[in-house]
Amino acid sequence: MTEAAIASDPPRRLFVPTLTKQCSLFMIGSALFALGSAPGLSEVLGSNGSNLLYFVGAWFFTTAGLIQLFLSGAIAVPVSYAPGRMVRAEWLAAATQSFGTVMFNISTTAALRAKSVTAQEHYVWNPDAGGSVAFLVSGFLVFVAYSHTAPLWDPGKASWWSALVNLIGCVAFGVSAVGAYILPNGDVVNGALANGGTFIGALCFFLASLIVLPAWRRRAR
Repeated sequence: MTEAAIASDPPRRLFVPTLTKQCSLFMIGSALFALGSAPGLSEVLGSNGSNLLYFVGAWFFTTAGLIQLFLSGAIAVPVSYAPGRMVRAEWLAAATQSFGTVMFNISTTAALRAKSVTAQEHYVWNPDAGGSVAFLVSGFLVFVAYSHTAPLWDPGKASWWSALVNLIGCVAFGVSAVGAYILPNGDVVNGALANGGTFIGALCFFLASLIVLPAWRRRAR
């Protein structure tokens, strides 16, 4: 963004949560995760280089997750049956995903310093697995929320494709967590599965955000 553009925009608007900011931050975080786990590149970077990219990327994820939660709207809506109000699936999906991003923050921060097997298991893998489960739950809740306003099978809509690609990414991150399980000797169950799942998950998250990025959708028309 140019200095003129920044000067013409009231400072308060720079901090207003928008879909463009949400998508952009998710895309930056996803790009960093993809770089850290990319086949070939991850070997060149080594574990320290990859962990640093994950650490920075997780902060972009967390910020984007908070914006998504803010934009998701009211927590509950009135219903005609007991108890009279129900939590909205869209808000719950955003809240669950936001929680998952915080878990990834904890995991990636610990990965920079954890040396012992115990530390890697408790402070790296456990929150990583918790974040992956939260992402899986949020991925399914997105479809629940979508089904409340549109057909569950709706391939003609960009938002439906975004939800589907997001879910695939959530599954990939879950597979990555399984591969990254810490064995008693300090090794992971399957390093290729851990890196591959992270790489695919990151690409899916990047695409899911790009599909609904307002600027991209305007150009695609």
